[in-house]
Amino acid sequence: MGKFIIDGGHKISGEIDVQGAKNAVLPILAATVLADGASEIHNCPSLRDVDKTDQVLEGLGCTVSRGDHTVTVDAGGIKCCRICEELMREMRSSIVFLGAIIARCKEAVVSMPGGCPIGLRPIDLHLKALRALGIDISEEHGYIKCRADRIKGADIHLDFPSVGATENIMLAAVTADGVTTIQNAAREPEIIDLGLFLRAMGADIRGIGTSVITIKGADKLHGAAYTIMPDRIVAATYLAAAAATGGSITLKKANPRDMGAMLHVLREMGADIRCVGDTITLTSPERLKSVHTIKTMPYPGFPTDIQSPFMALAALADGTSVFVENIFENRFQHVDELTRMGADIKVTDRSAVVRGVKQLSGANVVARELRGGAALIIAALAANGTTTINGTEFIDRGYENIESYLSACGAVIRRE
Repeated sequence: MGKFIIDGGHKISGEIDVQGAKNAVLPILAATVLADGASEIHNCPSLRDVDKTDQVLEGLGCTVSRGDHTVTVDAGGIKCCRICEELMREMRSSIVFLGAIIARCKEAVVSMPGGCPIGLRPIDLHLKALRALGIDISEEHGYIKCRADRIKGADIHLDFPSVGATENIMLAAVTADGVTTIQNAAREPEIIDLGLFLRAMGADIRGIGTSVITIKGADKLHGAAYTIMPDRIVAATYLAAAAATGGSITLKKANPRDMGAMLHVLREMGADIRCVGDTITLTSPERLKSVHTIKTMPYPGFPTDIQSPFMALAALADGTSVFVENIFENRFQHVDELTRMGADIKVTDRSAVVRGVKQLSGANVVARELRGGAALIIAALAANGTTTINGTEFIDRGYENIESYLSACGAVIRRE
């Protein structure tokens, strides 16, 4: 277990090229399993989760090679339909392989997934939808076993616009017999990215980015080259780091069109934000203002993934802010650590009341999950004194060399 040591009080100012999106690259790498040939995925971030996904692909029999932010996958040698339990426990997003493996092999065996402990994240929506496609599913001794001689198109209505369930349905349905319709589908930009990649492979998909997605099954898919979208959560994290420290930052290779709710909150807190093409520039006010209420919601609402980093901002803002977490029931694990640094936060059920203080103080804290770790980094950058953050393995799941990017913008941060 590593740690970050951060000397606070230095403005974050400069330019950053935004990495490829973690939440887009993982399902797209899973989709390469469907190809009759090799696929080249560009703008892949260097992350622990991407490394683990490569290991899943290799375990299935794919040939995987990695260059400079490019992963090439040849699925021609697939000989296994099982994902090892260790990898499933380390990475919850590995459940998205279920639809792809079933579509390719007509059977799949996976254990119940793990990942960051931010809530139950039940997969019942996934399994209900896959059963609707004619897939026989049994759950035995912690394993999910799936089999289908033929996958048949179906009309599926999701009770909740789950990103993971929408992805699994898309992956299973692209080579199914007939037409599949997903009602109440997730609309996140990462869903669009997956849909565009599947189209590049020869899939017939319509309605991506809307609540109704229609998929006409194809006989087979071919390999394709594709460039991963920018990571909107990482982009917002770096904007928050500059805002918390009174700095000014320019993000390049970003997509502000995907970040409407997050940019709106930053503007409400007093930040000056200007967007031109794929560039976002933020200039921080002398002191941030509180926001009345932030409620996490499915896209295009405020993302749950940026709730904790923005809570670190609110901890330093002038006034009181309220956060309501509507997606995951255990996503306030960062609160105790922020409180250790001097934040004034009170939690009741899924709501947190944050009364801004003028100064946070350095402390020894622990990152217990990915986005909470990012929140602690933001707080540490703005704090008076030195902060030690243990649990870097969680942060490395979603942020590529975060200490290098921040150091280039004025942070005093090192990894041990």
